Order: sequence, then C-alpha cells, then structure tokens
Amino acid sequence: MRSILGMLAALCSAAALAQPNFDAVQIKTTKVAEGVYMLEGEGGNIGVSAGEDGIVLIDDQYAPLTPKILAALKAISDKPIRFLINTHWHADHTGGNENLGKGGVVIVAHDNVYQKLSKDQFVRLLNNRTFPALGKEGLPIITFNDTVTFHLNGDEITVHHIPPAHTDGDSFVRFRKANVVHTGDVFAAYRYPFIDVETGGSVPGVISAIDALLPTLDDQTRVIPGHGALSGKKDVAAYRQMIATVSSRVAAQVKAGKSLEDVIASKPTREFDDVWGKFRKGDQFTEIVYYGYAPRRK
Repeated sequence: MRSILGMLAALCSAAALAQPNFDAVQIKTTKVAEGVYMLEGEGGNIGVSAGEDGIVLIDDQYAPLTPKILAALKAISDKPIRFLINTHWHADHTGGNENLGKGGVVIVAHDNVYQKLSKDQFVRLLNNRTFPALGKEGLPIITFNDTVTFHLNGDEITVHHIPPAHTDGDSFVRFRKANVVHTGDVFAAYRYPFIDVETGGSVPGVISAIDALLPTLDDQTRVIPGHGALSGKKDVAAYRQMIATVSSRVAAQVKAGKSLEDVIASKPTREFDDVWGKFRKGDQFTEIVYYGYAPRRK
C-alpha cells in the first residue's frame, strides 16, 4: 500500500510548483487585550505587544508578507519594532527574519532555534524538503537556554523554553499583566498539528507541554495558537484530549508491532476528524504520530 507520506509528497510537490499567492493574502488584526494583538495571514499567527516602549513581535510568517505585516503594525502603533521573538525555527514563523533583521530589529530565540536557523535543515516528513540556512541578518542576536523576560509596555513578557514538543526549540510567550499566552505550534486550534520528530520534536512531549500549560491558564486567559483562531483554556483542554487519545491508540499498536498501514486502517482519529481534520486529514496525522513512536526509517 502506498503510504500516506508518499501521497503527501505528491501533493506537496504540486503545491511547491504553485507557490502561495502572497499578493492575495490579507493580514487580519485582532485586539486580544490592552496593548496585545494577533495578526493572521499566511503562516503562523503573529503576536504583538504595542505601547510606549515600542513593538515586540512574536514570529513573522513569510518574507513576501513583511510589507503587509509592517502596514498592519503601522495601523496599531507608530512606534518602532524593537524585538522579534521566534517561538521555533519553522519557515512559516521565521520567514521574515532577514527582512526585519536588516531593519535593525533584535531577534530573540532559544539556543536550539539559532542552531537550526544557522544551518540547512532537511525534513523528510515535509516532502524531503531542505530549508536553507538564514543569512546573518535573520539569525537571533540574543539566545537563551531557559527563560528571558522583557519589561516593556507596562507588562512582563516572559519567553519560556519547554522540553522537546513540536520541535526541540519551542517557547511559550506569556504576557503576565494582559493574561495572554502565545503557544507557537505546540498548540494549534482545531486542526491536527505537525509534530517535527525529525528535528527534535516529540509526540509525548507535546502532551507534557500542554499538561504544564493548562494549570497556568484561567477562564479569562486568551491563548494565541500557532495556527487557528484566538482560543482559551477549554480549547487547549480539547486539544490535549484529542492528542492524548490518538497517540495512546497509535503507541499501543506500534508497541504491538503493527505496520503503518494497519494503524491507519484502525482509524485512531475517527471521532475527531469532523472537528480537527479540516486542514490536515486524520490519516495524515496518524502517520505523523506513528513516526513519533516507531523507529525512524533509514
């Protein structure tokens, strides 16, 4: 049987020939709390802190969208962008790094993000794609190994590295006063996530990260996901239930020696597909989880 990975490769090859029409992308701005905003376009959601001390960005989508993102920021504040925080290394969250770095923005990320961005990255699960290293202007100037806190715009913005989850360089970004958290791609709202087990990600690690996050949220906390709509604690809890259920089913079958085809045929995502399968299908997510538990193929 042809694997879902093979089918995905064919689909991604076709998509690679037809690059996204960035000219058609519109940047949507949502006010999350006083001085905190979420920008949606093409790629990961952007977090914004805007106030008297300037602008702090969390992630920056793709390079061709930088002018549109700057225009959206101009509508929020006429202050300069002082810092850019990368939640992880993936190109849909760091594609604008070089543009912003050339403009003097200080880029901040975990140590492992610097390591990934400074070298070519090959990801077989993403259509055998190589992501070229960024130039000097796109690399983090400041890196950290645990946490770093910004005292800006009347708030404490703490960037906290978590153990391997979506990648090995993920960070949560918390706005203490505003009661807002940007999760990067460790949490995606009502869509099956990609877990990059080839660059240090971990399926159990995603569950552990969400388990650590949930007790820090209350019913008023606004959560900016890596992808999807603005969320709250109940949405994160639903995500945790989905991933834990699917991964436990898949892990048990991997332990029993079942093949990928057998696991897919068992439909471990069956009751979640209607809600979570609109972007990435259940069989595709099953394959991602499978290779999170099965020995890697050579």
